[in-house]
Amino acid sequence: MSFPRFVDMARSFAPGWFAAVMGTGVLALTTRGLALHWPALALPAEVLHWFNSLLFLVLAVPWLTRWLRFPSAAMQTMRHPVQANFYPTFSIALLVLAAQWLAFTPYVEVALGLWWLGVIVHFTFSFAVLFIMFSGEHVAAEHVTPAQFIPAVGLVVMPLAGGPLLAHMDGALREWALTINAIGLGAGSMMYLGLLGLTLHRKYLHKPAQGMLTPTVWINLAPLGVIPVSLMNLAEQLPYPAAREVATVVMLLLWGFGVWWLVMASLLTLAARAAGQLPFALSWWGFTFPLGAFVAESLRLSGLLGWSSIFAIGVAAWWLLCFLWSMTLYRTLRGVASGVIFQPHP
Repeated sequence: MSFPRFVDMARSFAPGWFAAVMGTGVLALTTRGLALHWPALALPAEVLHWFNSLLFLVLAVPWLTRWLRFPSAAMQTMRHPVQANFYPTFSIALLVLAAQWLAFTPYVEVALGLWWLGVIVHFTFSFAVLFIMFSGEHVAAEHVTPAQFIPAVGLVVMPLAGGPLLAHMDGALREWALTINAIGLGAGSMMYLGLLGLTLHRKYLHKPAQGMLTPTVWINLAPLGVIPVSLMNLAEQLPYPAAREVATVVMLLLWGFGVWWLVMASLLTLAARAAGQLPFALSWWGFTFPLGAFVAESLRLSGLLGWSSIFAIGVAAWWLLCFLWSMTLYRTLRGVASGVIFQPHP
């Protein structure tokens, strides 16, 4: 098999590629957080930040080329009951990069630009993807997986960088940005609750999602990790001290569910691997961002409560994140070198 031409790669370029940017970004941010305890991690975190910024630019070229040169192919994916949910990974990647640039560099203007662009693009995708699903009859029970969480995850990700960035805004702009953060968090949280019921319904009553979809079971960790952190970021901007206490309790409860789901996701993944139902695919990047969101939540919660037990679980999850990220990156680079990873999947 010959290596595919760029034009062929662009025509079939999978929207899920940007899950790699999401996963690498959250690894960079959590590693930076742990560098406060172990300073030796500061340099690896910095390297990850710049690597991820470059990775986004590289992936953006074929992604944009597909929309500009092959809009019919891009729209065909948009109408797919499962693949369409991965389009918002592009806008979530922008929001994650905004958080990175705010944390790692003094260039607040870059972080602001990435955040506003991510907000606009994500609202666009969240409406477009779900409008097509809501107005059609092409989504069946077997298509329901935690991948449906992705549009909702992007909405609740907005306050991750959006909350801290409010300190760099004032007047009407700050008020509008605060309102947008509240809309994103509210819409994404409510959407997640409904989708959680649907995905659990499938787990109980329908054939499990296996094969390339196996890693999607981990996606549930993303809203469980992001929602409480975003809620705290929003509460810190409000003149209600009691709101931060409520947000801390909510974070503790969702973190507890996250611990349980982490064990369940691990058991389901190991069972799929033992059954030969875990082939490598881009969906493996679905292991990384959700797990990283859980790590970020653990570090934030342990700082709020001062519980070493929560910190220890967070560090253990970070080591697992490092392992899964490294393994997935290696398999991805091997697939890129051979060209196999660019072959379109049904």
